Amino acid sequence: MMPMDLGFLGGGQLARMSIQAAQRMGLSCLSLDPDPKSPASQIGPAIQGALNDAQAVAKIVGNCQRITLENEFIPAGVIAAALEQVGRTPDVVIPGLDTLATIQDKLRQREALHRAGVPSPLAIELSDDAAIAVARLGYPLVLKARFGGYDGKGTLTIRDATELEDTRPRWSDGGWLAEAFVPFERELAVMVVRTPTMTAVFPTMETVQSHHVCDLVFPATADASAIAIAAVEAVNGFGIFGVELFEEPNGRLSVNELAPRPHNTGHFSLDWGGVSQFDQHVRAVMGLPLAAIGGQPTCMANLMGQPNVRDWRRGLAAALSLDPDIRVHWYGKVDSRPGRKMGHLNAVGPDAKVRAVAARGRFYRAWVSNIQDTNELGVE
Repeated sequence: MMPMDLGFLGGGQLARMSIQAAQRMGLSCLSLDPDPKSPASQIGPAIQGALNDAQAVAKIVGNCQRITLENEFIPAGVIAAALEQVGRTPDVVIPGLDTLATIQDKLRQREALHRAGVPSPLAIELSDDAAIAVARLGYPLVLKARFGGYDGKGTLTIRDATELEDTRPRWSDGGWLAEAFVPFERELAVMVVRTPTMTAVFPTMETVQSHHVCDLVFPATADASAIAIAAVEAVNGFGIFGVELFEEPNGRLSVNELAPRPHNTGHFSLDWGGVSQFDQHVRAVMGLPLAAIGGQPTCMANLMGQPNVRDWRRGLAAALSLDPDIRVHWYGKVDSRPGRKMGHLNAVGPDAKVRAVAARGRFYRAWVSNIQDTNELGVE
């Protein structure tokens, strides 16, 4: 028997919270990350190593019964090479390598959704002078790096021929796609958990972005469960998936992207009174029965890195000072960089959105030195 139950490729906050869920079940976990002080390494055994290094990945694959991901940017080919090195079969990795390879390439992901009839923006490979893309899609259009982009990185909205020409140095060497611009009214997200015998869905949440990064998550008035499940089935996905969607003014829903792992938009489930996305993630990977899903309305507010910060504990005390029922989750990251997800807080029950925003405002005002304009920090 392998010495560890569950291995994580990646050691950030998603691995940290998944490991905490696994540890409550008595499972032993091991993580791999290039950062020797990663969030996951602070709560359990960890190996320092590059995630694109097959030999480093093999140390996890060779020592854990089941393997899963903290992010979707670890090349599927690297994982396959690591499996071959230690003589293990691909079925020990959730999500599967074919699913991962499809999601990693945003063009392949779009094509898989379209083949399955799942509404999703039309996307075509960006080549030559982009004339074909412009002729088919018109302006505005969206350019995306096929591999590696997230939180708005590797995404360009092009409104006219001048902007297309100005951005040519970014995309002219290849590796980009063009897709139809969606004039959405709001963004939604659904966490889907799928095993060979069962599919479970968390409630549809509305998400608000700030500078292309998720800012607030709260219960939506729409139900996108069916299209989210169809999207996961389209990529033959097993495990947990965050499905991001657009809702247009006419109510039409379309899938923006899939993430084959726990997701920022599912953090509300840590405190809503029911099973969390991390518990379900561990259950799905380990082949355990999924729990019934249900809980109270909850709003999550991200706590983003800021310049000129003091001890974060000042923010913790301030956030709780007027509302002790606020739940604060801090990820243990060493450096506070602008735009970096340092933690989040949840407000549960009545007026959750108002309370979450107010608590985050108190957190920032106590944490950041010399705040001149709280609106710059996302404080409403």
